[in-house]
Amino acid sequence: MSLTSSSPDTSEAVRGVPVPASGLVLLGEMRGSGYRTPPALVQRPNGQTVQLTRLLYLVLEAIDGRRTYAQIAEVTSAAYGRQVAAADVQQLAEARLRPLGLLRAADGSEPQVQKSNPLLALRLRWVVSDAAVTRRITAPFARLFAPVLVAVIVAAFLVISAWLLFTKGLGSATYQAFDQPLLLLVVFAITVFSAGFHEFGHASACRYGGATPGAMGMGLYLVWPAFYTDVTDSYRLGRPGRLRVDLGGLYFNALMGVAMYAVWFATRWDALLLILAAQLLQMVRQLAPMVRFDGYHTLADLTGVPDLYARIGPTLRSLVPGRPTEPRAAELKPWARAVVTTWVLLIVPLMLFTLALMVLALPRVLGSAWHSVQAQAHDLSVDWSGGDATGVAVRLLAVVAVALPILGTLLILARLVRQLTTTTWKRTQGRPGRRAVAGVLAAALVAGLAWAWWPDANRYRPVQPFERGTVLDSIPAAGIGNPQLRDGQIASAPHTVWASATAPPTKDHPELALVLVPKGSGGTTGSRPAWVFPFNRPSAPGAGDTQALAVNTTNGSSLYDVAFALVWADGPSVTNRNEAYAFASCTSCQTVAVAFQVVLIVGHANVAIPQNLSGAVNYSCMKCVTYALAQQLVLTVPGELSSDARARLDALWQQITAYAAHLRDVPLDQIRTQLLAYQEQITTIVTAAATSPGATPGPGPTDGASASPTPGSPGAVSSSPTANATGAPAPATAPAGGTTGAGQSGPVPSPTVDASPTTAVDPTPTATATTTP
Repeated sequence: MSLTSSSPDTSEAVRGVPVPASGLVLLGEMRGSGYRTPPALVQRPNGQTVQLTRLLYLVLEAIDGRRTYAQIAEVTSAAYGRQVAAADVQQLAEARLRPLGLLRAADGSEPQVQKSNPLLALRLRWVVSDAAVTRRITAPFARLFAPVLVAVIVAAFLVISAWLLFTKGLGSATYQAFDQPLLLLVVFAITVFSAGFHEFGHASACRYGGATPGAMGMGLYLVWPAFYTDVTDSYRLGRPGRLRVDLGGLYFNALMGVAMYAVWFATRWDALLLILAAQLLQMVRQLAPMVRFDGYHTLADLTGVPDLYARIGPTLRSLVPGRPTEPRAAELKPWARAVVTTWVLLIVPLMLFTLALMVLALPRVLGSAWHSVQAQAHDLSVDWSGGDATGVAVRLLAVVAVALPILGTLLILARLVRQLTTTTWKRTQGRPGRRAVAGVLAAALVAGLAWAWWPDANRYRPVQPFERGTVLDSIPAAGIGNPQLRDGQIASAPHTVWASATAPPTKDHPELALVLVPKGSGGTTGSRPAWVFPFNRPSAPGAGDTQALAVNTTNGSSLYDVAFALVWADGPSVTNRNEAYAFASCTSCQTVAVAFQVVLIVGHANVAIPQNLSGAVNYSCMKCVTYALAQQLVLTVPGELSSDARARLDALWQQITAYAAHLRDVPLDQIRTQLLAYQEQITTIVTAAATSPGATPGPGPTDGASASPTPGSPGAVSSSPTANATGAPAPATAPAGGTTGAGQSGPVPSPTVDASPTTAVDPTPTATATTTP
């Protein structure tokens, strides 16, 4: 039975006659309940539902604003089957019903009820259609719930989904959508429409079952915009009817999927298949039982327990040994209590784990979001300048898609802190001991957040393409590693490194790879030998050579080796070597080797074969950043530089030497850029001095440890930055550095080891640059 309270003359409240609050909806006893004694439900004007015992519900039902307490007692006794005194009715009305906001105040005013504000509630609601409009526009769709039609649509959707996922695939659809931004906008618009159409499913199912749907609108749930439909009146339905309402939205997603397949079949626009894939993703997300999506409501209606989140506290307290069972847990039927307990034991650790990951990953997410917004802003300016309206719309949507999750995450964390602070302050009032303990815990929490969010370039760096993003990558390394290969084992490696000059292997054209496997277990402790790598140490540099060799075997350490040299070569052959090697066998360590060599060839060289080598190797390494950069510049000049040019070169080299002394403080992705700038300045000085009409040979370089010539040393004639990496390869933005391991920072070059020999046939006072990609 369902009744709506009327609005009698408020003057009767003054004469001691109880008056119900305006807008109450009496939904009646809950059918299919998981309670030992099924509760009765009453909906308040603010949309919230109140559970009442049968006696309280009968008393409220008898209150019409005209009956006295004695008359109410007579009506209640007849319906209850037991005698209820007028004094008892008055006590129930004043002590139970009025505090719940179900009765008007004694002066006839409407009750002031503070609506509960749970953490996982829908925020910023905006009503699109009121209850009357919703009932009118959803009436035709109720016919779609005929059992035969439901069976046909669901079967067709399952067949189409299987065809899409296992036969057709989404490759061509993705390519077509991103190749034509207008199609991408169409896909986005229809996907948003399908989310609203999902709510039509809930409202139509409510109409089909005989209940009355309420308002429809939209708001913000967690971190994303969401549509909603008020189907509180579905509580008057039995369990099958409520489940139909819960799953009605998913059924309408299936309808949208079948309709999109029909449009694709007629047009053959593969981009439309992305809408079908979006329906599948939306259905999977809606079935999640941990938040207030369709899966949560389905579980609640299966068990007959309306608000599962309200059961978390009583359920956990009832599980504590030695404590009596909470009344709110004992009022459930045994099977319903078992289901709710299982849900609580699964959902609480999952929510805490998700919250911890959200906090720990927030710096990386912020860094990635800022990087993405900057990239989209650049593309937006380009599209705007070119008059590409479609491109501008796509970029704006991308910025909104990046910003919303960030704002939602910050909102959730802010509300959580506020709620915890307010609750703790109220519960510890008048208890100084508990408040002191709470203060200590709060200080520890603040210290932990400061550690997790302390600003530095590494913590807030954007997520890189080569990073795995696993759960273990979000926490410090704890000696957990992948099982090592056995001798002769054939396995598929998730990360491999291939020379840039060769085509990467494919499924149709596989290639063999050499895998270095440690002889002992990777978990040994104690002192480690100086050289633990399964290859020989690089040879010592010869005369006129430059070598940076960084070998790191200390966990948690940072090791740099920098070698900068300016070499004057006046012999007949130039075979200078410039080498940078970074080798790491440690945990959570950083190893960097940078070699920068400038060779100036004076006169004529018959043979010029410079070599520029770099190598970065990880061996039994976890959470390692290993970076090797070899940068070599070779210039030829017809004779000695002028005194002015030599002075300028010496001053520049002193600047370069000072830069090398503080290289540890420079971000890895900026080193090569600065070295290239120095190369350009050196080239300008040397070529300008060599082509100057008044240039005359000088007596030789001025004194200076860095800029003094190396007599008799050979030279080279190329500018060649090289790099090598052993780890997850990724597209290079500059072939100048190497990063190895999983979850590291720094640029990722093309992983190569290359020498760039050239032979000078007729040296000229110009620079030749050869970049090894």
